[in-house]
Amino acid sequence: MIVKEIISERVLTLAEAKEILKAQRKSGQEEEKKDKEGMEEEEMRYERRKAAEHTTKFAKLGAKESRALINELLELGKMKEEIAVRIADLMPKSKNEVRAIYAKERFTLTEANIEKILDCVAKYESE
Repeated sequence: MIVKEIISERVLTLAEAKEILKAQRKSGQEEEKKDKEGMEEEEMRYERRKAAEHTTKFAKLGAKESRALINELLELGKMKEEIAVRIADLMPKSKNEVRAIYAKERFTLTEANIEKILDCVAKYESE
């Protein structure tokens, strides 16, 4: 039985996952070309292909912009990294959308906090 070890773990945005999948695909194609000269290239596995399609379709920012937005959101009060990543992925446009993201949390946001979040999102949405 092959046992795999988790070396590190962190939350990624869709844009960051998209960049990683793109980089893996390029390096995988280069290795396949070296290994199978003259033979047809193998297609991506189903799961990886579906993940690549999903990230391409739903990533709204680039990887650097989404990480910058997350860092800015983390400076605000009552913000966890998981919520900041969710906000960067969804890019909420209204107060109700922000409230929906915070629905499972044990605290409620004030109107001022919601406005700060929407202001941060608006900065990156226009870029």
